[in-house]
Parts: sequence; structure tokens; C-alpha cells
Amino acid sequence: QVQLVESGGGLVPPGGSLRLSCKVSGRAIKSETMAWFRQTPGKEREFVTANRRRGETTYYADSVKGRFTFSRDDAENAIYLEMNSLKPEDTAIYFCASARRLILSALGLAAQYSYWGRGTQVTVAS
Repeated sequence: QVQLVESGGGLVPPGGSLRLSCKVSGRAIKSETMAWFRQTPGKEREFVTANRRRGETTYYADSVKGRFTFSRDDAENAIYLEMNSLKPEDTAIYFCASARRLILSALGLAAQYSYWGRGTQVTVAS
């Protein structure tokens, strides 16, 4: 049984930082495409960042480019999201997701991912 568990969310003031973690069990992530998405009430799940394999290019949504950093530790079977210069519009539930190797054009499509965590709330407010 594959499980993804996010942690690290919380309340942070604008301009602050948070580091999210996603620990995976039941499947080795070494060959998996791993991603972060986020969602706010009433909206579709939004792509944040994805990476197909360690050493390959990581892709980011324009809205987070330069502020968020994806990393993965295949030995720990975990991925991370370092979020800096946070803005109120970054407030959302953040989900990690995994899939068998996806083609580049599919990286931003939530429906292409097979496994999801339950999410962790990030709130950016003063």
C-alpha cells in the first residue's frame, strides 16, 4: 500500500518561509515523478512543481519560480518543498503526489498522478 504523508505546514507571516516534507512508503520514489500541488476552496488543484528523477530538471509554476525549491532524497524516500518570500496568495492546502515516469507535457496535470497525500495547510497572514 502506497502512502504519502505531508508535514510542515502552518501559519507564517508574509515574507516568511516554510519547509514542507512528504514521506513516501510502499513504493520507492527513485524512478517516480514526484510533484507538489496546492488547492484553495472552490478551485482546481494547481500545479506547483515537479521532478521526474534525481538529476533531471525541476519544473515550477510561474507563480512560485524563484521563491520555491523542490528537492528529493531518494534514500529517505522523501521530497521537500522549501518556500521562501511567502505571499498571502500562497495560502492553500499543499499536496504531494507521485506517478510512474510522466512525459513533460503531463507534469502539470493532476489527473496523471496515481498517488496523493492528504495535504498540509499553509496559511500566509500577518
